[in-house]
Amino acid sequence: MKRFFPIAAFAAVSIAGMAMAALSYVTTQEAARLKFEAVADDALNRIDARVGSSLSLLQSAKAFADASGGNLTEAKFATFFKALNLEPGFSGLSGLGYLPLIKPGEEAAVETRIQGDFGIDRRLYPDSTLEWRTPITLFEPRPDLRAIGYDMYTDEVRRRAIDMALASNDARATGKVLLGAPTGSEQVYPGFLVFAKLNPDSARVTIPSADASRPAGLIYASFRSEQLFTTALQRIPLLPVSIEVFDGEPVKDNLLYRSLTVPDESLDRFKSTRQTVVAGRSWTIVFHPTSAFAPPLSLAVPFAIGFFGLLLGTTIALAARYQERAFDAVTQLHEATEKSLADKDLMLQEMKHRIKNSIARVLAMARQTAAHAKGIDEFSASFSARLQAMAASQDMLTRSRWQKADLGELLRIELGQVFGKEIPEGMLKGPPVELDETTTQALGLTFHELATNALKYGEAANSVGVLNVEWSLSGGRKDKRLRLNWSERSGKPVKKPEKIGFGTKLIDMNITRELDGTIERVYEANGIKIAIDIPYRT
Repeated sequence: MKRFFPIAAFAAVSIAGMAMAALSYVTTQEAARLKFEAVADDALNRIDARVGSSLSLLQSAKAFADASGGNLTEAKFATFFKALNLEPGFSGLSGLGYLPLIKPGEEAAVETRIQGDFGIDRRLYPDSTLEWRTPITLFEPRPDLRAIGYDMYTDEVRRRAIDMALASNDARATGKVLLGAPTGSEQVYPGFLVFAKLNPDSARVTIPSADASRPAGLIYASFRSEQLFTTALQRIPLLPVSIEVFDGEPVKDNLLYRSLTVPDESLDRFKSTRQTVVAGRSWTIVFHPTSAFAPPLSLAVPFAIGFFGLLLGTTIALAARYQERAFDAVTQLHEATEKSLADKDLMLQEMKHRIKNSIARVLAMARQTAAHAKGIDEFSASFSARLQAMAASQDMLTRSRWQKADLGELLRIELGQVFGKEIPEGMLKGPPVELDETTTQALGLTFHELATNALKYGEAANSVGVLNVEWSLSGGRKDKRLRLNWSERSGKPVKKPEKIGFGTKLIDMNITRELDGTIERVYEANGIKIAIDIPYRT
């Protein structure tokens, strides 16, 4: 558990620090969002106030027409409009106008009135077979005379708003229209119109009608979008906001106005959307922050809190880690001391065991060698050679600290001792194989006996091909076996001996009893082949 304490401490403190940083960040973002919401509310109030004051002029013009007592003339309407003194306070309102409501066939009275007011011979246009006609007969400030006589009812967008105004006592707005386009004006402006119905008795004298119960016509206001919204937002103090105004849904075709001020894309996460209703028409206004908008708190604060949390977590984790290492060092020193004492005792016991085994092996070899020797000289030579073979195996194990011995190196040492010279390249072939202690000692004596026999009875060690030793490993991890092929070639026939000597018995005992393996000898006309197969112990 103590191993994971530094990690747990780091994780706990870091998570707490990151949580505080996240909370600070969320608080910062929420404060910035609320601040921009207030900016958007301020901008919306300015737009509503500007549009509301402009629509109040439409209601004033409607009241003036209703109060004209049926005598609404061009001169009176011009005097009324001039008295309003609109500039510059009502920038965006391009003008006020009057549309009589007539049926097809009643155009003559309107055309006569246009002739009298403007001195032009004008037929109403375009031609129409619709239920109503609403030509422009009055407009202030005085327009391009090409607009006089234009029938607004022929335009679908204007017609929908006119129908709604006639069906209601409230003013009704159009969607987006291009002002000036229907009259062939060279300049067109995106904007909208607002219509208000006149009482049946208004302007009845100037444009008589056969139906005294129907409305006399409509008063309308014309607005240029760019001037209206720009003026509304240019009040002091200037707001750090860019707006998009849509008639209805916020899609490209419904765009009424877009600020020239470029929004800051990095702050667009704070954008806000509002809905407002203008003369029965729903508008969607999207407010974007500009680069002038300053969030109330810097993002450096959350990052600083998070960094401090990580730094504190790292410091605590390192302190815990160093304390753990100090404790581990003391523990390891104590364990090493105890292990050293145990290893020393084990080494003494192992040395005693190895010495007993070696003495027993030496005594056995001495008895067997003496039993088969013909004289003291033969016994001395044979026994000395076998002791040297044992010593060579022991020496290899000692160099490897009694761990492993290489099979190829063991063969070179034993054959070199018998043949008295370097072993030629190609005589020994096989992969690297490491032998344990028991296998090393048993094979060391076996190779010594085989080499001695080869030197006595054959022509071994003269050249490659006279004696060849090959070995290989086979099988899986649990049942792996080592196979060694010893092949001697002789210039004279080789026969199976009638009497088995001690050397052969020593070889068989090492392979079959000591190593639990098998050994096969094949005597041929020109040599002998010996196959040794033992379990491979790793």
